[in-house]
Amino acid sequence: MVRESKSQEYQMNKVWIVGRLGQDPQVRTMPSGGVVMNFSVATSKRWTDKNGQKQEKTEFHNVVFWGRPAEVAGQYLIKGQEVFIEGRLESRKYTGKDGVERKITDVIAESFQFGSKPQGASRGNYSAPAPKASQDQSSKEEQIPTINLDEEQGEVRIEDVPF
Repeated sequence: MVRESKSQEYQMNKVWIVGRLGQDPQVRTMPSGGVVMNFSVATSKRWTDKNGQKQEKTEFHNVVFWGRPAEVAGQYLIKGQEVFIEGRLESRKYTGKDGVERKITDVIAESFQFGSKPQGASRGNYSAPAPKASQDQSSKEEQIPTINLDEEQGEVRIEDVPF
């Protein structure tokens, strides 16, 4: 008896972006009443070339939020702020003003976490929660954990990926 091997095929469309907002979010209400928000996130890679010169390359990623997360993020996120986005990639076509058809890939955000705001920022209704009684009362604001994007890191090794 010969058994036919059926291999399962797994597909995943998942993206994680950690970067800084390249612009203030643009929140719009659709004719259907739904809310959509767009902004760009800048990510950078830094390295030292073979001549010892520091190099940097920055990529900008289009991010789209829908529904309640769009409303919340639109209230608190500002240009220059660090953000962690989890979502999926989705491509779309459109025709430009010049009549040429173009294709763009967006990150459709499913969740996010706030990072540090840029120095001197004060936009939005956000203020850090007051410290709890058990914490040091000399502190005026609770510290928000941040992701330091300025530290030079080595290459990501596949052995270090937890999945």
